[in-house]
Amino acid sequence: MRIDEQGALEVQSEVEPPAQVEPPRSSRARLVLTAILALAAVAVVVAMGILPRVKARQAVRAETEELAVPSVSVVRLQASSQQQEIVLPANIQPFIDAPVYARTNGYLKSWVTDIGTRVKKGQQLAEIETPEVDAQLRQARADLATAQANLHLSQVTAVRYQELIKTNAVSKQDLDNALSDLAAKQSTARSSEENVHRLEDLVSFEKIYAPFDGVITARNTDVGQLINSGSSGGPTTELFHLAAIDTLRVYVNVPQIDSPAARRGLSVDLTLPQFPGRRFSGTLVRTADSIDPASRTLLVEIDVKNPTGQLLPGAFAEAHFKLPSSGRAVLLPVPALIFRAQGLQVATVDDGQHAVLKPVKLGRDFGTEVEVLSGLSASDVVIVNPPDSLIDGEAVHPVALTSGEK
Repeated sequence: MRIDEQGALEVQSEVEPPAQVEPPRSSRARLVLTAILALAAVAVVVAMGILPRVKARQAVRAETEELAVPSVSVVRLQASSQQQEIVLPANIQPFIDAPVYARTNGYLKSWVTDIGTRVKKGQQLAEIETPEVDAQLRQARADLATAQANLHLSQVTAVRYQELIKTNAVSKQDLDNALSDLAAKQSTARSSEENVHRLEDLVSFEKIYAPFDGVITARNTDVGQLINSGSSGGPTTELFHLAAIDTLRVYVNVPQIDSPAARRGLSVDLTLPQFPGRRFSGTLVRTADSIDPASRTLLVEIDVKNPTGQLLPGAFAEAHFKLPSSGRAVLLPVPALIFRAQGLQVATVDDGQHAVLKPVKLGRDFGTEVEVLSGLSASDVVIVNPPDSLIDGEAVHPVALTSGEK
């Protein structure tokens, strides 16, 4: 017992309270393990609900990115062959083509040849009747005879005076007069003789002859028609038209891009619609050596042998030129061309995943294909029908084209 501060008596028990008993260590470990397992179960449940969503989101993102990459059709280029053929329109002309006119006035007496007649050089075509020229010739011959008679008299007189002057039978003046008269009569005789020759030539023009071997393509006169040679200033009339067709000239306008290959000696084949399946061989013999500024073409001439006369002048034909191509040229499908402000371009897939835009320079145009002279090689993979929005370096998914899809 003890007395507190108020003087109260406090009895203190001597009995101590019992000490608290601690749980054993094995029970504590079980509690921790249970908590851990519970947390793990919760984590597994949470993971099983979140992970599929994450995987689905990643799959959607990957699919979206894959779909964002455009699929493009690609094709491998092929080298241009060493020899290409271009077909150009051609115009067939005679080797020689000439109208035949009269050289004297008169009336057509007769004609011997008609259209389609093959004639030789010097063969008579027609005859003209010229009564006025014949009369002038007779008069000229008479004048020549008079001039020759006067010349003979002057010659005799001059010789006589030369003998008489030796004996002083005539004066020196008389001799000089005789010699001068002889010279004048000689000039008159020569003039009359030349006039006769001129009229004889006119008379010889009464017969019209072929100037070269060929075929008559036109006859523009008939018996009794008045013929005017144009010597008097009147209009002339073409009597015949003659064309040499054993060898024909074929004229072709070659485009400027192909003009360097159009050289003399080049073999050219001709095809005509009336001879399907047949080709006529010719040789390029000359060029104009000048580009026509209006059409930007080079005029060339091709000579074609025509011994049978099957080919007719004035006909239309197609000339097949076998032109050598440059060794590095490749053929490109026309749909692969890209026309933009930067110039003509072609899209290629160099690494199999990204597009590369390359500038190109074209050569000949073959319709569905064009020849590329520079900018591409035969190993390039080219995009056909590229999207309008395609840019350099853009990721693409190449799909190879089959031969039937080009």
